[in-house]
Amino acid sequence: MQKESLVSRYAKGNLVVQILVGIILGVIVATLSTELAEAVSVLGVLFVGALKAIAPILVFVLVATAIATKEVGVETNIKPIIQLYLIGTFLAALTAVIVSFLFPVDLVLMNAANINITPPDSVISVLKGVLFNMVDNPVNALATGNFIGILVWAIAIGVAMHYSSDETKNVFFDVSAGVTKIVKFIIRLAPFGIFGLVANTFAKTGFESLLGYGKLLVVLVGTMLFIAFVINPIIVFFKTRKNPYPLIFTCVKESGITAFFTRSSAANIPVNLNLCKKLNLHEDTYSVSIPLGATTNMAGAAVTITVLTLAAVHTLGMSVDIPTALLLSLVSALAACGASGVAGGSLLLIPLACSLFGISNDIALQVVAIGFIIGVVQDSMETALNSSTDVIFTAACHKEG
Repeated sequence: MQKESLVSRYAKGNLVVQILVGIILGVIVATLSTELAEAVSVLGVLFVGALKAIAPILVFVLVATAIATKEVGVETNIKPIIQLYLIGTFLAALTAVIVSFLFPVDLVLMNAANINITPPDSVISVLKGVLFNMVDNPVNALATGNFIGILVWAIAIGVAMHYSSDETKNVFFDVSAGVTKIVKFIIRLAPFGIFGLVANTFAKTGFESLLGYGKLLVVLVGTMLFIAFVINPIIVFFKTRKNPYPLIFTCVKESGITAFFTRSSAANIPVNLNLCKKLNLHEDTYSVSIPLGATTNMAGAAVTITVLTLAAVHTLGMSVDIPTALLLSLVSALAACGASGVAGGSLLLIPLACSLFGISNDIALQVVAIGFIIGVVQDSMETALNSSTDVIFTAACHKEG
């Protein structure tokens, strides 16, 4: 039997373990030699550059494809479930805003002190900026990473192509699949990129950044647990008027734990469909709501986007008023609904939220890189919350009637 190549073994390896190894090696290299750390930092620069290049295309293709390929004339009783998806995602973002104000986190950002940023003085100026970005040239929006303009043009093209032929829709599917493969390839290189980023960061900042990451993880995970065991039960109670915790614990045990280790809402769809069947829910409903939830019900992603964005805002010394914070909650919820189905997909949408505060893509992508460093825990928790909530809200609406 032919021996498996090293590349093949790496590709089939556990990404979580590989990222942990990358973090450990990065710390070791930074401790041993500053020169060597600076040399391997090119891996981090390349990784962040690849993310920066693919993120605008990913958002554009996923949103346009989702709208263009939605089946015409298919009637399903999922409106109450969609409403819960939207409410749950918005409340998750709003909760994350409140937690971020109560427990502000400082990040270690390279050259952050040397970057001049003019913060918006009111929600009006933020809205004006949003409106101008919405009508940006689509090519320029993609080239400059104007995610608000990208979203608008993706929605417009998706709506315009909604009634196109099946052959045209297949092109959308194929392009979306192709872009997703590129993203997956980049994600597979995350251990190398994180190795370079960690080595460079620790060589320049010492172990100060580790404490910052620890605080950030506590805020992220704590907020997600609060959503899972406080906010979601409240929502379910209002829909069913029954004790929500038996359903919550069942879904966390049979869906959340699996999703925690697969780190993919899409991969957890078969698990959720089987759980819905065990709960005796209507197949006509859950066969639509579960796949839909895997791409649109993103409470965990909303928490990640909001917390990391406000951490960057706090680090840069910018003040945020309540109306702007509410706008961030809305934007984070909408951005979360477009999060990619691959591991770390929500992190690629952080620049969209950061753009509300005039934060450049260079700084925003540093925040994304930090997200990947803590993603071993963050992304697993995020996926567990997202995927288990799909079944929770589907079951809640079924039992409501």
